[in-house]
Amino acid sequence: MAERGSEFDRRPPMTLEPLLDAPLAVQIHVAAVTPAALLGAYILLNPKGTPLHRLLGKIWIALMAVTAISSFFIHQINLFCGFSPIHLLSISTLFGSWNAIAAARSGDIRRHKRMVASLYFGGIVLAGLFTLVPGRIMHRVVFTGAEWQASLVAALIGAILVAIVLRGRHREPIAR
Repeated sequence: MAERGSEFDRRPPMTLEPLLDAPLAVQIHVAAVTPAALLGAYILLNPKGTPLHRLLGKIWIALMAVTAISSFFIHQINLFCGFSPIHLLSISTLFGSWNAIAAARSGDIRRHKRMVASLYFGGIVLAGLFTLVPGRIMHRVVFTGAEWQASLVAALIGAILVAIVLRGRHREPIAR
């Protein structure tokens, strides 16, 4: 039976070419945010307050700072003098990181947890979903020749988020 081009797409499901061809700032940004996403999920799902948690938290905050700072050198969406609304998220990430550290140091663990969760879900998950919009570099990296995978990835990320939220609620007693 002969294969027809429309039935069989021989392109790889993912390619790093668009990222390797991207400006250095984009490469640094992705190199910082990728481990931050993985490490952040690990931290959120594991015991808090341990020496390991503190060490990994410091590494995570440093990765978040590099991610935010590198974004100021990325100008693909040029709405105002090279900047876009996403750069407001970068400013928010820097302030949020500082406040998360300050809250932990002062012993305000509830505020620390709230700040870190906001940084993770807003600064990584939500912003990461926007990078998968058609036309963006990460969309070309992840979905080369396989547009239907975008829905699958979004569903997977959503399921992980629901699991993290439900696990967090299960661990904390409800204050009345």
